[in-house]
Amino acid sequence: MPYEPYDAFLLVSFGGPEANEDVIPFLENVTRGRNIPRERLAEVGQHYYLYDGVSPINRQCRDLIAAIRSDFAGAGVDLPVYWGNRFWTPMLGETVAQMARDGIRRVVAMATSAYSNYSSHRAYLDDIAAAREAVGPDAPEIELIRPFFDHPGFIEPLVEHTRDALDRLPEDRRAGAHLLFSAHSIPTAMAEASGAPGHAYGPGGAYVAQLTEVARLVSERLGEDHPYELVYQSRSGPPSQPWLEPDVNDRLADLARQGATAVVTVPYGFVSDHMEVVYDLDNEARETAREHGMHFVRALSPGTHPRFVAMVRELVAERAAGAEPFGLTALPACHDCPEGCCSQR
Repeated sequence: MPYEPYDAFLLVSFGGPEANEDVIPFLENVTRGRNIPRERLAEVGQHYYLYDGVSPINRQCRDLIAAIRSDFAGAGVDLPVYWGNRFWTPMLGETVAQMARDGIRRVVAMATSAYSNYSSHRAYLDDIAAAREAVGPDAPEIELIRPFFDHPGFIEPLVEHTRDALDRLPEDRRAGAHLLFSAHSIPTAMAEASGAPGHAYGPGGAYVAQLTEVARLVSERLGEDHPYELVYQSRSGPPSQPWLEPDVNDRLADLARQGATAVVTVPYGFVSDHMEVVYDLDNEARETAREHGMHFVRALSPGTHPRFVAMVRELVAERAAGAEPFGLTALPACHDCPEGCCSQR
C-alpha cells in the first residue's frame, strides 16, 4: 500500500473571513508584527466588505476537501482528511491539537500554493513547526508535499480553463487575444531568495523561473498562437520597496495603447478563485480593460477540477514512496525545502 507511512492527510491553507466582523481580526492576524497602520487594514478591508466580509477561500477549501475525500475513497486510500489555516478558523494549531487527541502520529500535508517562495512554501513549514511545538510531544510528525507547479495535474486544468476563457470572447476577437498569466507579486528580494540554495534559477529566483515555465507549458498546450506574458497583481508593500512587475493593470493599459482589443487573464499563481482573484482581477483589472475599450475574460483557477484533485492523491503516493518528484520541467524541485531555501530576505 503506497500510503502506509501516513495515517492522515492535512490541507493547509491561508484562511479568510466569513463575516464582516471577521475582517479586521483576520487582517490583524495576517499582518501581525509588521506594523501595518490601522488605516491600511481598513482600506484592504473594503475589498472584503464588497462581499459581505466573506472570502471565497474557506468555501473553496471545503469543496476541495470533499472532492479529495471522494477521490481517496474511490482509490481505496484510507486516510482521514484534516484542514488547518494559517490566519483564520479552523486554525492550524487547533487542527494539530485535534490530530494529537485523535491519536494521529504521522501526517502528509499539502499547502494550497503551487510555487516556491517564502510566503507560499517556507512560511507554511514554519507555521507547521510552530503548531507542533505548541501542541508538545504528542504532536504528530507532519511532512509537507513539495511545490507542484509543473505537475500535469496542475497544468492540465489551467490549459482547459484558459481554452474555455478564450471561447468566451467574441469570435472576431479571439484569434488575436493576448494571454496575461497573473501571479501574486512579492518583494523582489524575496523572489531572488526563492528556491534551493546552490541552483542558478536566473533573475527572480525559483519563483519567477517556475512562473515563466508554467506560462510556457500552458501556452504551448493550447495549440493556438496567442501572445502571452507574465504579469503580477495584489502588491501590498510600500512604494519604496521594489516588488515584481509589471502590474496587470499597467500592462492592460500598455496593450490597449498598442492596439490590443481582447485579453484573457489566467490566475495561474492561485489554486482557487479567492479574494485576490475575485477583487484584483474580476473588479480592478476588468474595470481597467473596460476603460480602455478591451474585451476581458478571466480564466478559472484549478479549483476542484478532477485532474487537480487526482493530483493530490498522486503527490501523496509520491511522497510516501520517496519517489523522485515528477514534473514537466527540468527545474530543480524543492522536495524538502532545505535550510536556506526560500528565505524571506
